[in-house]
Amino acid sequence: MPIDFDQVPSPCYVIDEHLLRKNLELLKRIEKEARVQILVSFKAFANWKVFPIFREYGFGASASSLYEARLALEELGRKAHIYCPAYDEKTIEEIFKYSSHISFNSLAQFQKYGQRAKREGLQVGLRVNPGYSNSPVDLYNPCKRGSRLGISAEQLEQEAPEGIDGLHFHTLFEGDSYAFEKLLSAFLEKFDRYLGDLRWINMGGGHLITKEGYDIGHLLRLLNEFKKKYPLEVILEPGSAFTYRTGYLVSTVLDIVENEGIKTAILDVSFSCHMPDCLEMPYKPAILGASDKIEGKWTYRIGGISCLAGDEMGYWSFDHELSPGERIIFEDMIHYTTVKTTMFNGIQHPSIGIWNEEKGFRLIREFNYEDYKSRLS
Repeated sequence: MPIDFDQVPSPCYVIDEHLLRKNLELLKRIEKEARVQILVSFKAFANWKVFPIFREYGFGASASSLYEARLALEELGRKAHIYCPAYDEKTIEEIFKYSSHISFNSLAQFQKYGQRAKREGLQVGLRVNPGYSNSPVDLYNPCKRGSRLGISAEQLEQEAPEGIDGLHFHTLFEGDSYAFEKLLSAFLEKFDRYLGDLRWINMGGGHLITKEGYDIGHLLRLLNEFKKKYPLEVILEPGSAFTYRTGYLVSTVLDIVENEGIKTAILDVSFSCHMPDCLEMPYKPAILGASDKIEGKWTYRIGGISCLAGDEMGYWSFDHELSPGERIIFEDMIHYTTVKTTMFNGIQHPSIGIWNEEKGFRLIREFNYEDYKSRLS
């Protein structure tokens, strides 16, 4: 049964449980057939009231901070594989408590905290920089010139430092299996000599495995061939793939304004506050029932509710004239969206809900004035 958006409040993020489970089942199949471990990346999705569904499939978690690591243990029931560009003395002991694996971004950080982590029972790794990324923009390119992320092969000795259990690389951006093949080749060219002494290899995120047309067979061949040559535990953190195309952001047209022939539909949501990747990347999201600009159709730029002049995007064409009160449904608004939202301008934060084909819509979380106020003092 398709989502009945009339049951959904506005604004609201809506997770489609059927689509979510479809992604989880595919990832679980790959985990089993390739004999790898696939982790949920909390930086891409951390709506923890949905974690009972994830727990059914037995996925572990990757974290980028103390809070994410704590959330993994408290709500997913698993200690985290953590990586952070730098750790500090204030939080490192707590991080040890909530983590099973820790990767360091520099040799200096490994030398400072590596042996302490080992004494606490953690497995220790280094993030390395293989020098290849498929990212179309530098904002998401960890291999750009002068990158602060990962240790280059030139910075390592002939042998990995004593006490290292694994290596971690993370350079793909919504990559397919062929981008992964290029990345794997670049990694092996520079770091092959270290693999004989390791227990695991973390191949990071950016694998958009659940995208339609992704060559699953090719991915499985790459992973199985790697494991045949290198008897290591292989870990993936596919990030977006878990919740790719599993939900929506429901919004409402508040007003239509016109200036110099441009009509802008102003919504009760904000690109800046609620869809920040659209402005950061930038990219234009899909809207249900709309298309790119078509001459002769009703065409609007879509504007957000914040006072930021650039809180707008366009153009979309509709088969009818928009009017205040009409719903606008943005597609694919779950991964990386809810975790990056802000309360800039004190704007009402969208609610979060889940749609189940048998039970309909269930509200998970509402936000109010106290949520805004308590963040600031």
